[in-house]
Amino acid sequence: MPAIPEQDDTTLWLAKALFDLGAISFGDFTLGRTAVHSPVYVNPRRILSEPALLQRVASVIDAEIKAAQGRRRPRLSPFSLVAGVPFGGLHLALAYSLVSGVPMCYVRPATSVGKDHWIEGRYESGQTALIVDDLITGGGSILQNAHSLEEFGIRVRDAIVLIDREQGGAENLRRHGYNLISILRLKTMLTYYYNTGLITPTWYERSMNYLEGKPSPS
Repeated sequence: MPAIPEQDDTTLWLAKALFDLGAISFGDFTLGRTAVHSPVYVNPRRILSEPALLQRVASVIDAEIKAAQGRRRPRLSPFSLVAGVPFGGLHLALAYSLVSGVPMCYVRPATSVGKDHWIEGRYESGQTALIVDDLITGGGSILQNAHSLEEFGIRVRDAIVLIDREQGGAENLRRHGYNLISILRLKTMLTYYYNTGLITPTWYERSMNYLEGKPSPS
C-alpha cells in the first residue's frame, strides 16, 4: 500500500460534496485527447447542478485569494480581472466574480469559419487577470488561455484551480513563469475517500500508483 499523505481538513467537506455529486468516478478512462488510461475521473462541472454549493465554493476561492494576497510575502499578484477557462472554469469564474465584485472576461475560442479567438467582456490593455479553472492535469489549457490573454495586452501572473490532479500541471506553469494555487489536491481527496471507506483499497492503490507514475498490480 502506498504511503498515505497528510490531509488538509479545511476543504475535505468539498471533497465529500464532490463525491456525493458523482463528480469522482473509478474505472478505465481516457483523458482528453491522450491515449493514457486513468483509473480515476474527476468532473467538477457537476457543481453546476447545486447553486448553493457553487456559491459556497466561490466563497472558498475568494477566501483563498485574500489569504494568498494578505501574507507578508504574497503568493498572488494584484489583479483587476478574472478570466475563466472555457468551459470548465467559466461557472467558477462567474460565481467568484459575483462574490468578489471583480469583473470577468474569457477567451472565446476560434470558430469553425476561421475567425480568430477574441476576448468576451470589457477590458483594457495593461490590466492583470487571474485565470480560474476547475481542474488542472498538465496545464495546457491554462497556458493556452494565458498566452491568448497576453496577445490582447492582458497580463497574467497567476491561476487558481479547484482541483489539482498533481500530474505536472503546477510545475509546467512554473516553468513558463506562472504561479498556481489549488483548493484541493487529488491525492488528498483519494486518501480521504479511502480513510472514510468511500472507496476500496484496490481503487485507492490503483489511483495513487497512477498519479505517482507507478505500475498498478494486475
